Amino acid sequence: MKRSKWRWKIKGKLFTFCLLFALSSLTCAQASKAKLGHPQKGPGTHEKARQDKAQVLTGPVIAVRIDSAINPASLELLKRGINKARRERASLFLIILDTPGGLVTSVRKMIQLVMSSPVPVAVFVYPPGARAASAGALLTLSADIAAMAPGTNIGAAHPVTIGKEMEANSTMSRKVENDLAALAVSIAMKRGRNAKWAEEAVRKSVSAPAQEALKLHIIDLIARDVPDLMKKLKKHPIRLSDGRMVVVAPRNPNPLFLKESIREKVLKVIADPNIAYILLMIGMVGLYFELAHPGVILPGSVGSICLLLALYALHTLSASTTAVLLILLAFVLFVLELFITSHGILAISGAIALAIGSLMLFDSHGTIYISASVLWPTLLFVILFFVTIAILAARATFSRPKTGLEALLGEAGVVKKRLSNNRFQVFVHGELWEALGPTDLKEGQEIEVSGVRGLRLEIKPKEE
Repeated sequence: MKRSKWRWKIKGKLFTFCLLFALSSLTCAQASKAKLGHPQKGPGTHEKARQDKAQVLTGPVIAVRIDSAINPASLELLKRGINKARRERASLFLIILDTPGGLVTSVRKMIQLVMSSPVPVAVFVYPPGARAASAGALLTLSADIAAMAPGTNIGAAHPVTIGKEMEANSTMSRKVENDLAALAVSIAMKRGRNAKWAEEAVRKSVSAPAQEALKLHIIDLIARDVPDLMKKLKKHPIRLSDGRMVVVAPRNPNPLFLKESIREKVLKVIADPNIAYILLMIGMVGLYFELAHPGVILPGSVGSICLLLALYALHTLSASTTAVLLILLAFVLFVLELFITSHGILAISGAIALAIGSLMLFDSHGTIYISASVLWPTLLFVILFFVTIAILAARATFSRPKTGLEALLGEAGVVKKRLSNNRFQVFVHGELWEALGPTDLKEGQEIEVSGVRGLRLEIKPKEE
């Protein structure tokens, strides 16, 4: 009985040993198989898994070129491009960028459009030698994909004003700098880029070439040209603002470039505060000259065009409405001076309104400002022009007529012949006239015209 129990214990242990050996052999076989035919997942495998989960976008690529200073025209072009990309279900909206910077007001709105775009947005600093400076650096940081070509640079985003010197350590200088630095940091954090560098780009005007920008995680890619960029984008999943992961793999990788419209080309030229102000003054002077000398036509036509262009430019530059109304009021007062005898009061009031409106036209604490070298000479010239015309008009109103019968009043002459008791023939203003006068007048006596009755003059002896 004991021997039987002992045999059963040995068999049980042997069975357990065999089972464990079989399980360990199976595990080793699986591990060996995985090692030989299925390598362990590395970074590339994780990236492939991310791409497998991402939505593949195959629509067209819509692109625009911004190769000048950023201004309201750039904003209009960007807005039109993003709208077109959304309508056509594009896989990518591409911005080819080469800019020295521009208006902060415009780039802020452009950043809002880029960061809220339902279509992935890529900014590509291209061609070699191009730059994304100042406002262009902020726009690049805001894109879903930031790319640069070799030989390009990005940075130097310290704020500067247009047409106005701002002290380096003044309160207003620090205010503008802090505001722009906060914007740069928030954009970089939102896009997962180097926030410290973004702040230094604003505060210290640091700049970085393409290779350094990639190393510092300022940009995502370096590409030789647009085709090379499109190839690399296929391997680079993009997380959109709504959280979706997408991969850009368009059926046609050749971008469809939007051309600037006539409206955008005109705005590109006039969207400068100095040019807008000069156009406004030319418009007022031209219309005023036409009203003062009706029928000349050319000054009125040119003035009307310049005035409308100026008002459109001022609207896009967010000029003060009150200032524009003051300038228009000045124009109305100058015009009224032509038709109402105010002894110069209307002209002086117009000059004051014009000066105040010009100074208030843009926020003196902002980055858009009329240059002093443009403002004061233009303002003084226009005021002098209006006042001069007003003075000439006043003199014309009070001066005696130079032509017609009324022009004979007060003219001196000589009695040539007595026609009757009180009728005489006189020589006045180079002509012989019939005149009525006192009976005691003698031939050859000097007389003075005192009135006109029909075609006859009324005369009296000339006072010594």
